[in-house]
Amino acid sequence: MKYFFVSTPIYYVNARPHLGHAYSTIVADSVARFHKLAGDTVFFLTGTDEHGDKIVQAAQKAGVDVQHYVDEVSQSFQNLWPHLEIENDAFIRTTMEHHKACVQYFLQKVYESGDIYFAEYEGLYCYGCERFYTEKELVDGKCPDHNEKPVLLKEKNYFFRMTKYLDALRRHIEEHPEFIQPERYRNEVLAMLREDLGDLCISRPKSRLTWGIELPFDRDFVTYVWFDALINYISALGYPEDERFRKFWTGAHHIVAKDILKPHAIFWPTMLLAAGLPLYKGLRVHGYWTVGETKMSKSLGNVVDPLAVAQRFGVGAFRYFLLAEMSFGQDASFTEEALVQRFNADLANDLGNLFSRTLAMTHKYCGGQVPECGELDEFDREVLHVGHTALANFQTQFQHFHFSRALASLWELVRHLNKYIDKSAPWALFKAGETNRLSTVLYVALEGMRKIALHLWPIMPSLAEAMLAQLGWKWNLAAVDLEGETSSWFGLQPGSAVASSSNLFPRQDVRREGPPSVPGGEQEKALVDIEDFARLELRVGTVVEARPHPQADRLLLVRIDDGGAVPRQVVAGIADSWQPSDLVGRQVAFVANLKPRKLRGQISQGMILAVKSASGLALLSPTHPVPPGSVVS
Repeated sequence: MKYFFVSTPIYYVNARPHLGHAYSTIVADSVARFHKLAGDTVFFLTGTDEHGDKIVQAAQKAGVDVQHYVDEVSQSFQNLWPHLEIENDAFIRTTMEHHKACVQYFLQKVYESGDIYFAEYEGLYCYGCERFYTEKELVDGKCPDHNEKPVLLKEKNYFFRMTKYLDALRRHIEEHPEFIQPERYRNEVLAMLREDLGDLCISRPKSRLTWGIELPFDRDFVTYVWFDALINYISALGYPEDERFRKFWTGAHHIVAKDILKPHAIFWPTMLLAAGLPLYKGLRVHGYWTVGETKMSKSLGNVVDPLAVAQRFGVGAFRYFLLAEMSFGQDASFTEEALVQRFNADLANDLGNLFSRTLAMTHKYCGGQVPECGELDEFDREVLHVGHTALANFQTQFQHFHFSRALASLWELVRHLNKYIDKSAPWALFKAGETNRLSTVLYVALEGMRKIALHLWPIMPSLAEAMLAQLGWKWNLAAVDLEGETSSWFGLQPGSAVASSSNLFPRQDVRREGPPSVPGGEQEKALVDIEDFARLELRVGTVVEARPHPQADRLLLVRIDDGGAVPRQVVAGIADSWQPSDLVGRQVAFVANLKPRKLRGQISQGMILAVKSASGLALLSPTHPVPPGSVVS
């Protein structure tokens, strides 16, 4: 049995949770779920960091007692996580008594080994970072993170002999390339280790700070915030006595943002070496989320509320966007336009369309039950090859924290299945009476959909379980064989009932700022003159042919008899709601005087009119048959 431990940073309680906190925690939750899917025993830790100067200042600014302040802000993090489908195994607070006891035990152990000493130090101190800076680390004489000049501070403090362990740490990083990833951050840490880092100040005198954990060997001092906060990773496992520490620590992975690389990559490992403890397994470092290329800032008013986004678009779609959009390790930009574009392209068009039409055809042609799979032909075997390759790539990439690459691999299968359905044309097989072939095609597609939903469970748990339920497959985490999913294609039981429809990913629109809302919640539209409306030529025609667009899954090529010498072709985005065979013979209203334009390589000579509803698109048609080309007036 494998034991896997994953942690987020513990979040500083001088501000409420924002997009950056949500991303780190959703990543950790997705990784934890992936390892559960793989059969590992998992421990997932998150929490809050509650000591230090900044916390006292924030409480004073809020006009409340410091304990009351940290209780309230810490609770806001704990309240948020279930709304984002985050299921952590533990939530650590640095004000918890068992954490304080663990920190003091650790300090005493390192002190008794001779690696903590008392000395006077003068340096440039940033209150925002709660650390001393060297001149070399400053940018134009200012803290690189807070853009403020540090204060020259001289005081007596306790120091950790960090320099004693730097060579051992450097050797470990060089011998274990996987220790710090992505590689750019490994190289950054090795570059730091070539500099003169000095020893680490680990205390603050109570004369200027009392909000902290008292040093066990000197009651006039409290411990420096990093020597307190970093120990949370083992205090949460019950170090030194608890069995959880012995089981999980050797498989520990820390997820952090790049701004706290140095404490986690240098301070923490040297502390562990000094205490005679094994190093964690891996440090995984991600970049920043910006908002429209601008760094999030309360003063700019562009801090993204993760709960508001999740409530609008759905938590599953929100989680999917974060993992698919950011290349782990690099910065990424969050905009509503980007989220809507990815939602509509990946979830509504690709995945949603695949589920909607395959389930509808299963009901129409197979009585709503998973059909028997007959003999496979070359098209079927190609699906199996693409599928097994995509799933294996997904698992490998996800295991190495390459989430966007993993999802791109999975979407190769999603798109291939849509093309497989277009090429196999179940509607034509049904019409020709080829029932055995029809059953095989639908089984192959349905089983591919099951595999996709299963692999999406770490990213969008509730939606994945809903997709599996629509396929008639009962969710049971303990019964999943993730490795076996890359070799077999027969997980669905023929005869199982499937849902008649699927609308888990309704298309989204970007909200634009506009006039104030009017009763009923609609936005007031700009009025147009009758002359403007009269410029539109609306007619009714009869569909004589419809077929899938060869390069776009949600588009149909519709030929309409409009009373002219030859039918006109209209490219219509209605494939999510209409099968080509259901359109032939139907009369539709269309805009007849639009300028012709190319859509994915096909000329469109008009626009079919439709109404969006909860069940899909309803076409506008006359109440009784009219001659093709009749004018709508």
